[in-house]
Amino acid sequence: MACRTACQLLQRRLASSAASVRLSAAEVRGRRSAVFSREQARQRSLYPRTEKIEVTLQIPGLQGTLLVMNKGLSTPHSCARHLTEWYVTSSALALVDGKPWSLHQPLTQSCSLSLLTFKDTDPLLVNQAYWRSCAALLGQVLQDAFKEDFSVELLSLPEVLVTSGAFCCDVVLDPQLDAWNPSEESLRSLTRGAQQLIHRDLPWEPLEVAPPVALEVFSHSRCKQKEVEEKSAQSPKGTVILYRCGDHVLLSGGPLVARTGLCSQYEVTAIHPLGEGKWGLHRRAQGLSLPLQQQAHHTVWRKLRSRAEKLVEVPTGSTNEAISDTLTLPSAPEQTPPHTPQQ
Repeated sequence: MACRTACQLLQRRLASSAASVRLSAAEVRGRRSAVFSREQARQRSLYPRTEKIEVTLQIPGLQGTLLVMNKGLSTPHSCARHLTEWYVTSSALALVDGKPWSLHQPLTQSCSLSLLTFKDTDPLLVNQAYWRSCAALLGQVLQDAFKEDFSVELLSLPEVLVTSGAFCCDVVLDPQLDAWNPSEESLRSLTRGAQQLIHRDLPWEPLEVAPPVALEVFSHSRCKQKEVEEKSAQSPKGTVILYRCGDHVLLSGGPLVARTGLCSQYEVTAIHPLGEGKWGLHRRAQGLSLPLQQQAHHTVWRKLRSRAEKLVEVPTGSTNEAISDTLTLPSAPEQTPPHTPQQ
């Protein structure tokens, strides 16, 4: 209770400070990344001496292989680098003692380790992380797409079924854009932005933090401060997970894949208005993607894209499912939205 009260006091103080100083989008990103770096350095300083841990591989063909790694510094990605290049480039997620674990999250004790790829017999966890990561990438693109004159507030990354046909990112744009309907060229421009981030092959760096740190990171976003409170209240440890990609910091409800370069075919398919909400006009941006290890023929991709244009309804408490090879692909008519304002 005391921690919650302290967080509420900090939240009000940060909100008051944010209201008095209007920063540009680039300045906000820079401040968020700086707080992330400071906390990351603090956590690493908790391991001043090099302590060794034993990591037992649970990988076909390497079952029981023992790696001696550095506590608090080594990650599953570090372990993959002791194997072959295939594990470095193909691994998307890890299991540490049976629990989903980001490839770049440090290991803090001796454990068992599995490296997961999109070619595994049961790709459920990898598909969940991939869909979540594609939505995170879409949110980053939206925040970078508009001129400094227009504010962009990311609301959430809804957890939707992979079989729903599209990943989603809810957003509120500047009130000046309330009448804006994105054209096909606007969607293509957003797609190009995503492809540029994919080409840079940026890692998603995870960081588990206490609520006061997360509130400081998102001191210029009342919406994100509210989300920090909700996620920390739902967490058994009372913490939240932040991820950084380049200088973009986000909240995530679960692990992301290792890097943007694991995405291959990627397209922003639609931005739907959802109506007025607490923060303004809510919109749902949607997209479609396949990972590097899976490709679709252009005729199949067109069918998938048509389906991904339709508004995805987000049921409360939904969870992801594995990609199915027997999806029914309903067709959707091509739409030509009105012209977009200059971005």
